Amino acid sequence: MKDAHYDQFQNTVSELLICNKSILDIMAKFQESNARLNRAIVKSVTGCGCTQIDASKKEIPENASFADLKNILDSHLKGELCENCKDMVEKSIGNSLFYLAAICNLLDLNLCDIIRKEQKQLKILGLYNLA
Repeated sequence: MKDAHYDQFQNTVSELLICNKSILDIMAKFQESNARLNRAIVKSVTGCGCTQIDASKKEIPENASFADLKNILDSHLKGELCENCKDMVEKSIGNSLFYLAAICNLLDLNLCDIIRKEQKQLKILGLYNLA
């Protein structure tokens, strides 16, 4: 049933995208939407202050295994998004998803299939996927 949500979303994007159907326009809009997402996160730190970034270098013990890194390293993010910042970040993610689905539509790709393949790959490789 959840797969239907992805397919419905992708179909809705296809129906709504009337202007700017050029792959060049959509790629530019996707990049712009990702920049707006980054900006919304930055504003939660610099404008609102509901979150903070503590990006100090982590010392990794010599004998630490790759699996240990999950417990040693962190996101550098402190605090929680307030409702206003959370709303802005969610809108930005939604906008990025819209243009991602539009790219998939133009290239005749199915977003749900891509997510399934990526999930399968993540399960196969586990912790070593992004090493």
